[in-house]
Amino acid sequence: MIESNKVIWLSVFVIVSILIYLLAPILMPFISAAILAYIADPLVDQLEKKVSRSIAVSIVFFVLSLLALLLIIIILPLIEKQIVVLAEKLPLYIDRAQNYLVPVLNDRFGIDVGSFDLNTLKKSLSSYWKTAGGVAANVIASISYSGMVLAGWIANFLLMLVVTFYLLRDWDTLIEKIHVLIPRKNEKIISTIAKESDEVLGAFFRGQMLVMFVLSLVYTVGLMIVGLDTALLIGGLSGLVSFVPYLGFIVGIFVAGIAALMQFQDITVLFYVAIVFLTGQMLEGMLLTPLLVGDKIGLHPVAVIFAVLAGGQLFGFVGVLLALPVAAVIAVVVRHAHERYKQSELYE
Repeated sequence: MIESNKVIWLSVFVIVSILIYLLAPILMPFISAAILAYIADPLVDQLEKKVSRSIAVSIVFFVLSLLALLLIIIILPLIEKQIVVLAEKLPLYIDRAQNYLVPVLNDRFGIDVGSFDLNTLKKSLSSYWKTAGGVAANVIASISYSGMVLAGWIANFLLMLVVTFYLLRDWDTLIEKIHVLIPRKNEKIISTIAKESDEVLGAFFRGQMLVMFVLSLVYTVGLMIVGLDTALLIGGLSGLVSFVPYLGFIVGIFVAGIAALMQFQDITVLFYVAIVFLTGQMLEGMLLTPLLVGDKIGLHPVAVIFAVLAGGQLFGFVGVLLALPVAAVIAVVVRHAHERYKQSELYE
């Protein structure tokens, strides 16, 4: 009987994996909606104490939609502007690198970069930018070609909003129905694992995303104070990849350092860039992570990197979305399996 159960669970796992792989192109709005509904459900539960579930869902849904719309309206044009500025100034930065950095590397560090033709790179970039004519122009010029793609994106976004609303409204009912289907013999252990998984996922989605947002803000404001032209671009990127400990700090200080040297041609600016990222790192380690996340996630940085890369390799963007939640749940299951193993006859 035990062997039969193992075969059943293994078959279910294989079938679900195959379905995710085959349906990956249409799953993204549904998975995104499920993640959003999971994140927002505690807010709805709090409001539900004062108003009905439907009204609570409507309020939370409206506020989140308004925030997302404001983010798109305000942030995206700023990012596009910084990309345009970066592309226009790249030839100038390459000239500065050739006149300032290359001699320093040759004289002080003995690094010969003479074989790398910076002039050819500059001409190629200039030629491409003149042809491209800017991000907005590119979009307008190719609207006839990419119209269906754009329509597909809009349809997926609207579908995600609709699915999020209905999942939020019926979230507690769905959880209860799933709970009823759990085999009674395994109900206790499965409920325990589900509760711990919920704590881990909650810590990641609600806590870690807040940490990422705050760090993006800190890095961006700090780099703006330094005077970096691409502060929003680099600060936002550094905050987004900070779900892996130290990765946001390493990527950010490296990219911002190079950009600052190209822009200011002054090595002392690296000191100010370092202050920005060290401040963010200390804020994350001493305040943000302990306060917002705690020690519930329990995923090693190497496991996080492997999970994201493996998910992307196996299932594309849908796999990237699912990678960390699945890895967090697997970590909970492995911890329970480890405890049971230590209590087994085999371990003794």
